[in-house]
Amino acid sequence: MKPVYIFGHKNPDTDSVCSAIALAYLKNKQGLKCEPRVIGTINQETKFALNYFDVPEPAYLNDVRVQISDINFVKRAYISENDSIAAAFDKMHKLDLTAIPLVDEKKKLAGYVTLKGMAKYLIGEKRDYIKTNLKFLLKTLNARIITNFQSDFEGLISTVTFSSDTFIKEVPLSNESILVVGDRYKVIEYAIDSKVQLIILTRNRVIPKKLLSKAVKNKVSVITSGYSSFELCNKLSLCNYVNILNETTNPRAISSHSFYSDYVSQTKKLSYSNYPIINKKNECVGMLRAKDTIDYEKKRCILVDHNNYEQSVDGLNEAEILAVYDHHNIGNIGTTSPIYFTCQPVGCTGTIIYDCFLSEGITIPKNMAGLLLSAIISDTLLFTSPTVTETDKKYARKLARIAGVNLKDYGMQMLKAASSIKGLSVTELINQDFKSYLINEQKYGIAVITTMDYEEIAKEMDQYILKLNEMSKDSYKAVFIFIVDILKQGSYILYNDNGEELIANSFGIENIKEGVFVKDLMSRKKQIIPAIMKQLEG
Repeated sequence: MKPVYIFGHKNPDTDSVCSAIALAYLKNKQGLKCEPRVIGTINQETKFALNYFDVPEPAYLNDVRVQISDINFVKRAYISENDSIAAAFDKMHKLDLTAIPLVDEKKKLAGYVTLKGMAKYLIGEKRDYIKTNLKFLLKTLNARIITNFQSDFEGLISTVTFSSDTFIKEVPLSNESILVVGDRYKVIEYAIDSKVQLIILTRNRVIPKKLLSKAVKNKVSVITSGYSSFELCNKLSLCNYVNILNETTNPRAISSHSFYSDYVSQTKKLSYSNYPIINKKNECVGMLRAKDTIDYEKKRCILVDHNNYEQSVDGLNEAEILAVYDHHNIGNIGTTSPIYFTCQPVGCTGTIIYDCFLSEGITIPKNMAGLLLSAIISDTLLFTSPTVTETDKKYARKLARIAGVNLKDYGMQMLKAASSIKGLSVTELINQDFKSYLINEQKYGIAVITTMDYEEIAKEMDQYILKLNEMSKDSYKAVFIFIVDILKQGSYILYNDNGEELIANSFGIENIKEGVFVKDLMSRKKQIIPAIMKQLEG
């Protein structure tokens, strides 16, 4: 069973990252295999918290669409190009395939063989020439060795179908010949004297000691099989290396990491019914048949700190959502079956996750406690945000004791790390806590920058406004930046050209200008979004 991915929103903040990590720990303790992920770049504040409590950054997850690797294709459905036709046929029959990829010694695709091509060869082709080895001969012909002097054989097959004298007179033999014979000892002696490569005896026959000694002297290999001459002649063709049936040296293959939707588009153009599957190393790992494509496993996800498609990972509509843990308004996430949906009016998702530890009776370790504490401090701006609740404060005090830190001192260290904008570009600062919202079928973008150094941003205000206008032209009706100043207890607002009227009306601002400061405006969730939505929907 593949793991369940737990992740927060795009442009992840400390709450979304730390809550995902702690919830994954909790779920694993409960027996559900989970892995935390991030779907964007981690900001400075979150890095500070992870480093402080010595927790590695979660791996990046860019897409949860169904991939070829999620489909139950036929695993290990391939055969070496140096294997026999018989082995290829047996494997195709065993795996219920009408075709099979050929691979080289490094498992790289070398060709493609179909059942149709195999049948055409066995029915219509001239088959008096063979290129094979002793191993394939013994296995396919169910034979045993009498004498052996070489491992590889290649040459014309001769079968004794008329009198010995006539055969000796009319059929020339040489060291390139392979003879199928019964008890025609005169012919056998003629073949040994001609130093043929191989004599295949029928009906499990053996040869007299005198001829055996001569065969050893002339280094003629002899094997014996229980099959008749007719049966041997038919089966000898199956001993050939399968690559003689190779239909293409460059077969159309599908990457195991390709998306199912891309595969569907490709197959509509090509109309093949079988596709070799290759991995990232370009190794063949199996075969995808058309009938396999209805049997696939969706990626399983648990969302934290969001429940909007616009804020979530790409391809979420193709995944199976198992649960949501959030503290925002109900968004547009929909599911086809009931799920666990936990949404509480608290200041932080981390508060909800810690409540899960308590209700499940699972002891939280020091590092996980530190992460959830960091989440609460971040989302409530050290309890100065209007979103903070008494539950947030109570749990933060408990988590601080478990984590072994002074709540206020650690909180100020973390917020100081978050407020640093040194070395970050305009685009990086906008994107580090940016969320998209779909309101009345129009897309709006809201970035929040928490800093104690607004003057540094003000110096480049023109660049910020230029970037917001570019984003608006690209895909947004309006884009805003709210620069939260913890010390001044309020926010500076920047907006694109189309957003001025909306901001003025939403917050009752007269004589509005870029960089206007609004006292006590500190929460996107509880103050900014409700005010904007009320204005748009009013």
